[in-house]
Amino acid sequence: MESEKSNYGAIMVYFTKPSWAFLVLLFTVIAILSLQISPKAIILPFPLFPVPGSSELDFESDFDPGSCVATFGELPERKHVMSLKDFGGVGDGKTSNTAAFRKALDYMQRFSEKGGAQLNVPQGKWLTGSFNLTSNFTLFLEQGAVILGSQDPEEWPIVEPLPSYGRGRERLGGRHISLIHGDGLTNVVITGNNGTIDGQGRIWWELWWNRTLNHTRGHLVELMNSRNILISNLTFRNSPFWTIHPVYCSNVVVKGMTILAPLNAPNTDGIDPDSSTNVCIEDCYIESGDDLVAIKSGWDQYGIKMAQPSSNIKVRRISGTTPTCSGVGIGSEMSGGIFNVTIENMHVWNSAAGVRIKTDKGRGGYIANITIRNIMMERVKIPIRLSRGSNDHPDDRWDPKAIPKIRGIFISNIVSLNSTKAPVLAGIRGTSFEGLCFKNVTLLGLSPNAAWHCEFVSGCTNAVFPLPCPHLQNNGSSTCCS
Repeated sequence: MESEKSNYGAIMVYFTKPSWAFLVLLFTVIAILSLQISPKAIILPFPLFPVPGSSELDFESDFDPGSCVATFGELPERKHVMSLKDFGGVGDGKTSNTAAFRKALDYMQRFSEKGGAQLNVPQGKWLTGSFNLTSNFTLFLEQGAVILGSQDPEEWPIVEPLPSYGRGRERLGGRHISLIHGDGLTNVVITGNNGTIDGQGRIWWELWWNRTLNHTRGHLVELMNSRNILISNLTFRNSPFWTIHPVYCSNVVVKGMTILAPLNAPNTDGIDPDSSTNVCIEDCYIESGDDLVAIKSGWDQYGIKMAQPSSNIKVRRISGTTPTCSGVGIGSEMSGGIFNVTIENMHVWNSAAGVRIKTDKGRGGYIANITIRNIMMERVKIPIRLSRGSNDHPDDRWDPKAIPKIRGIFISNIVSLNSTKAPVLAGIRGTSFEGLCFKNVTLLGLSPNAAWHCEFVSGCTNAVFPLPCPHLQNNGSSTCCS
């Protein structure tokens, strides 16, 4: 069969859509004026470089604090490279390629332990239903290649609910599988020369709007129980539900992605690491109808029972807008625990919230050791929000005594222009959300009578404007932000 080699170096073009020069200058000035040092940084204990010529990603090298993939070089070169056309694919945007993709993956699975395989998707529009990836595999979309999600719900089969959720997130029972799916895989790359994967999600959004949805919508890409994952240099559009969903995964890099959905498209989160560890999300541009990035770890008693946290996560150099949700959300599904997270160098505009931690009674779990720094916001309604009242549960067996614990939230070098409301920090009665540290936080554009809203929280502040609530000023912990 005909083989097609692709330009591996194409993915190494750095993502240039956001401009960071202004942000760097602004935060430098703030730091000099305050004569302070940023709160402690969390350094991830893992690197994210593939070794040129290797068939798998090497996670044993030294971590580069500047980029998870700064020394990419060439992608792992698979020994067996084929085109979708070799399996009968037709790129006219009308012919179904579901059988072609499934045939290709079934054939290429045999090379998993024989040097790996790469499937090239050429220029054209390739309509398909769901298909499953394999290990030691690269899906490469060439320039001008567009994978289109099928408009037939039957081509998105129903699968079992995630054990940490106990049911579909939207409806009882099972859920539609993602368009591109994988379970129990190792060394998977989804990349290309800026090709596109379009979920054509409108039919799914209309089912939601019309309240005629029978099962939870599928994601665009979901990888489960997998490790050593790279998703880079592509455009993802119009996901039916959450766009990229690594769940129960480790060693995941998402870099240089453009993720787009209409701003009113329901629940079209950009990137949602879920009960996963060692995750790096960087250099992405996202417009969506929900959180740009949301970190999760299971839902109420099911997440508590599974107890698989999300940890060692770095989110940086993300730009985007979401009029109904937040630039980065933590929760509300956080019952398995979330810890060791760094969120930095973001630019968020025209959004409901900048950074938001969401939880409620029944969630249980914990959120700890979170560093949020160097964030620019413009026309964001509530720049910083810690909120209860999610008030959604999988069933009537949730435990109202399962109270989440939040401790060690370090927020620094925040500038918000044309803010609408002061921060809202709403804890839960019966427990204190403690160790909240705010430093070098400037919120401009608020009305003169705007005031922080704080309940059941404690912490400290340093160089914060406007004046924070008393809960953060006189608790005997004045050194926590030094």
